[in-house]
Amino acid sequence: MTIRVLLADDQALLRSAFKVLVNSEPDMEVVAEAADGAEAVALARSERADVVLMDIRMPGTDGLAATRMITADPDLSAVRIVMLTTFEVDEYVVQSLRAGASGFLGKGAEPEELLGAIRIAAAGEALLSPAATKGLIAKFLAQGGGSDPEGESGRAYSERLSALTAREREVLVLVAGGHSNDEIADRLDVSPLTVKTHVNRTMAKLGARDRAQLVVTAYESGLVRPRVE
Repeated sequence: MTIRVLLADDQALLRSAFKVLVNSEPDMEVVAEAADGAEAVALARSERADVVLMDIRMPGTDGLAATRMITADPDLSAVRIVMLTTFEVDEYVVQSLRAGASGFLGKGAEPEELLGAIRIAAAGEALLSPAATKGLIAKFLAQGGGSDPEGESGRAYSERLSALTAREREVLVLVAGGHSNDEIADRLDVSPLTVKTHVNRTMAKLGARDRAQLVVTAYESGLVRPRVE
């Protein structure tokens, strides 16, 4: 099955380089290119892209706004978005993940990293390495992230988390730590398939599009509060 990729970046030269790289792979192809967010949203609908490589900063409708539009559209629920940023932890990255992006990638990433990111996103996995997760959470906490347990957001999260079983909560904490299904399986002494089932059920109960949103939910709810050095 070929992964259909949409490139959204206002730099034509960068889009051209990405297009050559993506089209060189037998399992993926670039189906469209967009120079701004509004065009990206329209093309995501018309071209039925599987993965959108979305630049955060674009003129007019930026990548963050475009991400919100795509993830809010039920007809585009299968579309996965990878944010492209100059820095690994951009000021908009946390907002992008909250909006439903599957993860983020620096524009200076190696070719194999970019291709791997597309495949990971297409598979519904979170594009968050342990190092990137640590940086993301440091940024998140610095912005005052996390819910007030006594406030409205805290009660809302408590109600959502109460639907999870003890094992699902355990899996959620490990997902938030940036661990893969295989790593979680080793820690819990179960099969990777069992872990995948728990992850899928947790996403369904929390209304999360993918693992990246599980990570954000874990920290925003206060379920996980890592020690950030």
